[in-house]
Amino acid sequence: MKHRASWIALALFIAVDIRANEPAFSDALARKEVIRVMTAAADWQLAHPSKHPPYDWTQAPFYIGLNAFAPLSGDPQKYLAAVRRNGEDNQWRPGTRPLCADDHAITQSYFLLHAAQPDPAILKPSLDTLSQIRLFPYDESLDFENWEKTWRQWTWCDSLFMSPPALVLAAKATGDIAYLDFMNKMWWKVTDFLYDKGEHLYFRDSRFFDQRSENGKKIFWSRGNGWVLAGLARVLQDMPPGYPHRPRFEKLFREMAPKVAAIQDADGYWKSNLLDPKSTPRPETSGTAFFVYGLAWGVNRGYLDRASYEPIIRKGWSALVRAVHPDGKLGWVQMIGDQPGDTSSEGTEIYGTGALLLAGTEVERLSK
Repeated sequence: MKHRASWIALALFIAVDIRANEPAFSDALARKEVIRVMTAAADWQLAHPSKHPPYDWTQAPFYIGLNAFAPLSGDPQKYLAAVRRNGEDNQWRPGTRPLCADDHAITQSYFLLHAAQPDPAILKPSLDTLSQIRLFPYDESLDFENWEKTWRQWTWCDSLFMSPPALVLAAKATGDIAYLDFMNKMWWKVTDFLYDKGEHLYFRDSRFFDQRSENGKKIFWSRGNGWVLAGLARVLQDMPPGYPHRPRFEKLFREMAPKVAAIQDADGYWKSNLLDPKSTPRPETSGTAFFVYGLAWGVNRGYLDRASYEPIIRKGWSALVRAVHPDGKLGWVQMIGDQPGDTSSEGTEIYGTGALLLAGTEVERLSK
């Protein structure tokens, strides 16, 4: 009897352990299941507010994602109200550093809310700031070693998610092409400096030009390149079709996408160190979510071939779903940083949840 009891106990332990490792949500590309994952993640994040300042870049992807998720959800007003509360807490202002690209990111959520619920008061502080920044010359080096002096020059690749989509939305809201022209100037200044034309990836900043992983590979950060691909999608989404520089952005998107697809790891994640996944072998969900978002956006808009990219998107979405805890918390998010790093199943950040929401909106569209 003792042996039998021991075997029963062992069997129960294994069963419980298996259940604990099973995904809490279905990864099916079916609208109902995708919305279920997004709802759980959004609701968990709203119930566990970030401690970062409400205007911080870390907050921006979440409130951008809520804007995108709201019309798909069962309660659009609930999620738009959350965006509004955050904007009101900020008095509809950007961050506290007018010339810093990071502090423009939150304004994207204001522009998107204004599109759904028009109110000129929402836009005025952002337009005032984005109009003023165009007056500066931005003619200094992008060398990151002098970051304390040159951070307003967009010396890091993440900046391409933070400021350019806001400038495009400003142009869309006002009809003033000067916002687009300034964005175009800054985008290509950063790209000419940080984009590796051989690898079709962006160095995070100039410190990594000569660094190599243990396997001798160049170091390209997953989330950094995720910021870029997602930023590129968001720029193209709201850029006028006839804007004369649009073809150059489209060419860049089509150039990056195949490289991103080719370096997805076998488990569906893009590991933190893109070309040396063994050096950072754990899952990483923030970069993965931005890549899923960008690739799915490209398929949905006809830039990428569905037959070629859908398996990659499916595998990436499945990986993200596996990282969502039963209560909706997204795990395996690399903490705030500026280079490849480790993760954990409990590690989460609000920008990771935002990236998941953005990915989900495009996966949902793909499922139709």
